Amino acid sequence: MITQSIKINNIPAIIWGEQSDRVYIHVHGKMSRKEYAEQFAQIAEKKGYQTLSFDLPEHGERNDSDYRCDIWNGINDLSLIADYTFSKWNDVSLFACSLGAYFSLNTYADRKFSKCLFQSPLINMEYMIRQMFQWYNVSEERLRLEKEIPTPFDTLRWDYFQYVLAHPIKNWSIPTSILYGRKDNLQSIEVIHTFADAHHCKLTVSENSEHPFMQPDDVEIVTEWLKNNI
Repeated sequence: MITQSIKINNIPAIIWGEQSDRVYIHVHGKMSRKEYAEQFAQIAEKKGYQTLSFDLPEHGERNDSDYRCDIWNGINDLSLIADYTFSKWNDVSLFACSLGAYFSLNTYADRKFSKCLFQSPLINMEYMIRQMFQWYNVSEERLRLEKEIPTPFDTLRWDYFQYVLAHPIKNWSIPTSILYGRKDNLQSIEVIHTFADAHHCKLTVSENSEHPFMQPDDVEIVTEWLKNNI
């Protein structure tokens, strides 16, 4: 498969596939990297799309950076990626996974994407943070006082939590398909249904899948969903 490694405002990126006037921006999730877009890019190429993937802050080639993978830097980077992509391609669509979906929802509501695919999206970040409060026995007051509390999952941050409370996801009009695992412990089925119903999304629920879609049967589930929706 043809690939081209580039940097977009110092953000490491890969362009996958034969030249086309149609492209997907691929936004990975936590603990991933731009190279993991290969399976998606192979399927997208057969549908006539190129794929542009890139490393989020603190991921891939940027793993040693002090530039944190938070909402503010996520919005900044996704904006730079979109500016570049919309200047080079006529037809731009979006794929985003997990945290990448949350960054996308906060960045791309006003962008003219042709369509969008979300896999295991973090839609309601307040829900996930309050889950973490329960898992690690952290109170909102303690976080307010300490500002940052490391946990085995991620660092809880007071400033991030305040952003989340002030910016619930309300606007999203891009035609969107969602793949969700019913055993996902980061977002409830009610959270996903509420968003899908409000924004007229096409929702696919995999009954036995968890958030990462990493079980043996999940490869086929994700592949079929991509083939049917790209």
